[in-house]
Amino acid sequence: MLTLHHLEYSQSFRILWLLEELEADYNLRKYDRDPETRLAPTELKELSPLGTAPVITDDEGLVLAESNAVIDHILDSHPDSTLRPGAGDPTRPDYLFWFHAGNGSLMPMQFMNGILTVMTARTPALLRPVVKKVTGKVREMLVQPRLKAIFDQMEADLGPNEWLAGDKLTAADITLSYSIFSAEAQGRIGADRPNIRRWLQQVRDLPSFQRATEKDGRETMVFSF
Repeated sequence: MLTLHHLEYSQSFRILWLLEELEADYNLRKYDRDPETRLAPTELKELSPLGTAPVITDDEGLVLAESNAVIDHILDSHPDSTLRPGAGDPTRPDYLFWFHAGNGSLMPMQFMNGILTVMTARTPALLRPVVKKVTGKVREMLVQPRLKAIFDQMEADLGPNEWLAGDKLTAADITLSYSIFSAEAQGRIGADRPNIRRWLQQVRDLPSFQRATEKDGRETMVFSF
């Protein structure tokens, strides 16, 4: 039996949603973040040296981390699922792009933006104006343009398509969910992005997403810096 080790306010929500969408049999073990450091607790770090979520284990000794690796492993056990278009499927290129764009392009920029926020907030008051100016310049030159490019592409692709890879939900939508909900929470998905806003509502309306939200037990899935 597979066990999902689920850290609050983390990317492991995506795996929880995936398992619910597949109607898979699994155990769920939930972990709270350290109240001071906001990092994973020792019990989770003992499973994954990186101390990150998600992590899955099974009765045969498997221990696997990293979201997309976990998603692929789970989908290997559900070969009839339509969540991963196969070779030759016309939606496969879009699927592959968006499946990897979340962790490969979007999340690094979001993480960098969060680090810049923390740097500014934790700098001594005397030096804060200087640090704020520097971090602001990094946002202006690097973070904001790349985030805009990704959101522009997503908005365009969702114009003719219901989901990111055509008219069916795929694992690309699932893997992008954490990042896009984070962007929404930060006010980055405004009225000028109606297709992304429609996509967000579609996700919220899915029974599998609602079940995952209920099992997660949090008002929001995302962690804000």
